[in-house]
Amino acid sequence: MDAETYKREAARRALEFLRPGMRLGLGTGSTARHFVELLAERAAAGLDVICVPTSEATRQQAQSLGLKLTTLDDSPTLDLTVDGADEIAFDLSLIKGGGGALLREKIVAAASAHMIVIADETKWVAVLGRFPLPIEVVPFGLEATRRAVEAAAAASQCPGKFVLRRSPDGHAFVTDGGHLILEAALGQITDPASLAMRLAVIPGVVEHGLFIGLAQAAILAGPGGVRIVERA
Repeated sequence: MDAETYKREAARRALEFLRPGMRLGLGTGSTARHFVELLAERAAAGLDVICVPTSEATRQQAQSLGLKLTTLDDSPTLDLTVDGADEIAFDLSLIKGGGGALLREKIVAAASAHMIVIADETKWVAVLGRFPLPIEVVPFGLEATRRAVEAAAAASQCPGKFVLRRSPDGHAFVTDGGHLILEAALGQITDPASLAMRLAVIPGVVEHGLFIGLAQAAILAGPGGVRIVERA
């Protein structure tokens, strides 16, 4: 089976955690798309849930499939968020933001009582950092912010050069919130909490793709089947 099949199997297993009446956060990205499709099938069969999407792309998909939607303004606390991840460490720290929705994804995850991450098993890593870490930044003062971000990474013992993410057409990628994304392949982030703290206090940084202490469980699918890893 290919990676998309494993993603779908992980998404299917996540359906077992759903209960009628739940308020759900819907993630963004290729794995989350599988979950939204499967959730819509379950909802069409009678499961009553209401959902908060983490991006315009997810909102459009969910709406087209007939899912009931709300916002965090109307439902500020959620029961569960199901989302993908670009990397998952053994303690369930994550790198997210490959789909460009890390700010809204983190807001929704933080508003949820539980977060489940779904992924194919290649996302399971001993140390975060091989996947480029996204940093969402405001356009104003971009070069000053970039230098501060590089200094923060160096101070956290994972130096790297952060570059501006671009869309396939060559233009700067712009998030749903109107921000830009800096990203760097740092190789290894040996102390994600330290880096997260340093990045969070930089003026111009809106949010970063390190999700620490938010996921309670990961559902991983691969050639050996599907397994669930829970955070201690």
